[in-house]
Amino acid sequence: MTWLPDLLRQLRRDMLFLVLLVVAIAFAAANPSRLPQWPGLVDWPTIAALAGLLLLTKAVESSGALDVAGRWLIDRTATRRVAALGLVAAAAVLSMLLTNDVALFVVVPLTLRMCRIARMPATRIVVFEALAVNAGSMLTPIGNPQNLFLWQQWNNGFGGFVWAMLPLSGAALVLLLVVAALAFPADTLEVHEQADERVDRTMLVVAAVLYIPFILAADLGHAAWGLLGVALIFLAFRRRVVARIDYGLLLTFVLMFVDLRLLAGTGTVKGFIGGLGLNEPTHLYATGALASQAVSNVPAAILLAEYSHDWRTIAYGVNVGGFGFVLGSLANLIALRLLGERKAWGTFHLWSIPFFAAVGLIGWLLL
Repeated sequence: MTWLPDLLRQLRRDMLFLVLLVVAIAFAAANPSRLPQWPGLVDWPTIAALAGLLLLTKAVESSGALDVAGRWLIDRTATRRVAALGLVAAAAVLSMLLTNDVALFVVVPLTLRMCRIARMPATRIVVFEALAVNAGSMLTPIGNPQNLFLWQQWNNGFGGFVWAMLPLSGAALVLLLVVAALAFPADTLEVHEQADERVDRTMLVVAAVLYIPFILAADLGHAAWGLLGVALIFLAFRRRVVARIDYGLLLTFVLMFVDLRLLAGTGTVKGFIGGLGLNEPTHLYATGALASQAVSNVPAAILLAEYSHDWRTIAYGVNVGGFGFVLGSLANLIALRLLGERKAWGTFHLWSIPFFAAVGLIGWLLL
């Protein structure tokens, strides 16, 4: 339990966690009779999937494999601009196939190691990777949780979903790559630190072998059993990995589910949304994008599905809503937590809010 004091110190400095905690306390004080219902507000499969991914990526990071991979990539990359564009494009493509959060768990640790070896500023690259996974994941029904919900809710077909989202996702990705090319300098990369060539092959192999079964278990609705298996294996032979994952992130997500679902379920919020004229596509689109800024895009999609059957417009709105404020998408929170720099929040909003406005306008024109 030596990690517990470190966790408490981390949480005391985590402003988002503290805000969510204060909101939860306010809800509890206002309606204490609902406290027994709170566990049901948490999407526990999502928490279990997140915990399993944290374990597996921490194992890969601790194995030393990222040091070797980072040095290999640097040796084959000429400039910072090329390196940044490659990482941003990789994040976008992975998010289409592996979901946006999984893409971040793969790309961000690799990015951080590359930046340490070459002494590149990591903050801006990770911010653009967060934007990239939001832009790329909107294309497919398996790219993010809100798309998965809408796909299953209306059974609109994998190909039909991709075709409907292609114009918006394609435009967002093109815009992102253009902005990224302008945002990063073309100066030559210089290696200032030698990568540690020692790799814990056993840990790396175990993490790699467990990865696909865990993803399949989570996809089939058995994330809790997958987490249990992964945790038991690492407890048996590499206990330090279990102790070093970001438990603060897990607690933050639990509070987010509780607070945001309590907020979305209030009569005031429901009455307000019901009076917005959501039968009009532009109203529905704007509501999805703006509501995501306040309650995140997954709860926004679930809430709007109660008022409209226009799944394409809902999908456009909540996916655009992933940009803008950090709460727009859970992927934003994951990226910034993996980065671990408090100043990154300001940098994120400096790029994400204008991008939200630009992609929002594109989505409105496409509708």
